[in-house]
Amino acid sequence: MKDYSSSPLKPLKWYKDLSSHTGRLAAGAFLVESPRAIDQVARSSPGSIIEILYTGKPHSICGKYTSRLLTDIQMHAISAARTSQGIIAVVRLPADSDSDRLPAEAGRKILLLEDIQDPGNVGTLIRTAAAFDYSGAILTEKCADPFSPKCVQSTAGSALSLWIRRTAAYHDLVNKLKRRGYSLVAADLHGPEGPAVLHKLDKLVLALGNEAAGLTYALLKKSDHRIKISMTVAKAESLNVAACGAICMYLSSFK
Repeated sequence: MKDYSSSPLKPLKWYKDLSSHTGRLAAGAFLVESPRAIDQVARSSPGSIIEILYTGKPHSICGKYTSRLLTDIQMHAISAARTSQGIIAVVRLPADSDSDRLPAEAGRKILLLEDIQDPGNVGTLIRTAAAFDYSGAILTEKCADPFSPKCVQSTAGSALSLWIRRTAAYHDLVNKLKRRGYSLVAADLHGPEGPAVLHKLDKLVLALGNEAAGLTYALLKKSDHRIKISMTVAKAESLNVAACGAICMYLSSFK
């Protein structure tokens, strides 16, 4: 695909292609919809916004970036939302998001998502991680793409508030982090420990597994702690992975 990222006027197909993983990688960009989500991106990573697309009256942010007025039909063709809010930001994909290279400074708390396939869950977990000051998120390649429209919508603009790596080599990244002194904490329905251990750890990787299967045996075997959240199983057999992750990340925020 031709790279139009440096051109002030791109064909409509260029924007439409950003709805696919291959299109995003080829262009080095993804789309963020809604004024509030775009404002969040502008706060967390202002230099990442390439262009603003809008219909009707310009949003206040349009004056800060290259902006392009679209017709309602053009906006509808690009937008992934059922009802467009009339503004979309074209945003640069963060460097190394599809690589197996860790940042030199990875931060104290990292989220690991193993094969979580629902885009809403992935996006909500990334948003929650950002809210509880996690520095990064490692996703397996079987996870939903964090920069797909549904994931981005669920992050509410927080996708650039932490570093992201989506890779098949996630075990290698875990091994590297363990050598750096991180503890791998696995959320496990059959775990022998309670979540109180989370706030005792100085550096941690919190691992959450697939909606149906949970974490793989290989990752559970590698974990330093296996924790479960007590619940009334007679009323609910388990928690949604996004709810489980939110509880764990909240508890890990206490020191």
